[in-house]
Amino acid sequence: MKDLAYLALETARLRGADYADVRLIRYRRQNIIAEDLNLSGFVDSEDIGLGVRVLVDGAWGFTGTSSLSREAIQQAAAEAVAIARASSSVLSRKVSLAPETAVSFTFESSCAIDPFTVPISEKTGLLLKINERLLATREVRKAGAFMTLRKDERIYVNTDGSDLQSTVVTTGAGYRATAIGDGDARSRSYMPPPQTRGYENIDQEEMYRNVERVASEAVQHLHAPDCPTGVTDLILDPQNLALTIHESVGHATELDRALGYEESLAGRSFATPDKLRNLKYGSDIVTFIADNTLEGGLATHGFDDDGVPGQRWAIVDDGLFTGYSSGREVASELGMSRSTGGCRADHWGSVPIVRIPNLSLMPGREPLSLDELIADTDDGIYIEGRGSFSIDQMRCNFQFGGDAFWAIRRGKIVGMLKNVTYQSMTTDFWGSCDAICDERSWIPDGVLNCGKGDPMQISQMTHGAAPARFRRITVGAAR
Repeated sequence: MKDLAYLALETARLRGADYADVRLIRYRRQNIIAEDLNLSGFVDSEDIGLGVRVLVDGAWGFTGTSSLSREAIQQAAAEAVAIARASSSVLSRKVSLAPETAVSFTFESSCAIDPFTVPISEKTGLLLKINERLLATREVRKAGAFMTLRKDERIYVNTDGSDLQSTVVTTGAGYRATAIGDGDARSRSYMPPPQTRGYENIDQEEMYRNVERVASEAVQHLHAPDCPTGVTDLILDPQNLALTIHESVGHATELDRALGYEESLAGRSFATPDKLRNLKYGSDIVTFIADNTLEGGLATHGFDDDGVPGQRWAIVDDGLFTGYSSGREVASELGMSRSTGGCRADHWGSVPIVRIPNLSLMPGREPLSLDELIADTDDGIYIEGRGSFSIDQMRCNFQFGGDAFWAIRRGKIVGMLKNVTYQSMTTDFWGSCDAICDERSWIPDGVLNCGKGDPMQISQMTHGAAPARFRRITVGAAR
């Protein structure tokens, strides 16, 4: 197959491309959804194709094809060059790429058990059995379970001389119980972290072990009192923090947004280049590390679609804003010595764009457990899991919910609440963080369905965190 990638590359070069890269990718997908005692969704798909991206006189051209005949590949490369040449005639600003040394290697994510060799009956049986057990709890009237399995096999070559291959397997599963009564419905979920690992990441015994707790907490949620409106201290668990990190830090520090090149889907950012190394993003204990080499990380793919190997760098260091996620084009705009390797496309037929890396809140440096953090909190709310969210187009003013909410009084959890949302401004919120649990409680949760761009592209990335406390945050305003 690599000879086809090189055929496209050589055709583009002969047609006059100043730069070209080629991605030949095979995708395998299984998505299984069980609703109550029935299988409600099953997708088993395979897709393969090739994308050619070129620069001519400082303008991009791109074409993709699902036909892998030599004639179709040569035609696609020629069309990409023709598009770039036409675009260059009306160009107001020429594209330049940050330098990158040519590399050649093969990357494979950890995979002890290929998920596509596991019998479908075993996977569907697991989900249906979980739902059956959830529904055994009185007042739980709806149950849903899912499993998502992905394999991407990629060949990448460019005219700089890079020659790269990767195989990345992603696995994830979870479930939700919904209790119904008194004209209301409330849910509770179990969503262990998806990872770039094989089927061994689907821990069946652990999934079964949490069923009764999840069902019971769904019923507690149904009968819980409303959250009072006001200002209180919050303790957020790693899964809740993952989404807050994603929206208020991850998207805000994508360099294309910060430069004003990406405005779809709340696409701008307050974190503009003039604030780099000048903005206090959070308190002194807040450090966000981007790490596209993280073992099992959802954005750990060995290299990005600019041919840049995965890296580790700081986005926020001891509260100070210090870095972006970038691709080679926008890195050049900012005068960076090289890209951070954050340019990814979601399909062979999509143009690569800057995406959020594996981005994590680093654990506290002093020994601190969740129980100790709760005991140290006089009055507040402990929030687990993800719920609704909204954020403005500059990634400043936001509101988040959750999946379970526990009232804290005099250092103890005293019961569940419902209708809890918290609202703040990004730098105010992270500036209010005064305690983070240590590495024993750090969990690499993640996002499988991050949308960006127009037309939209879907990507995945990990956001690790340990439970953290935030002082005097507004809650209940949504009601």
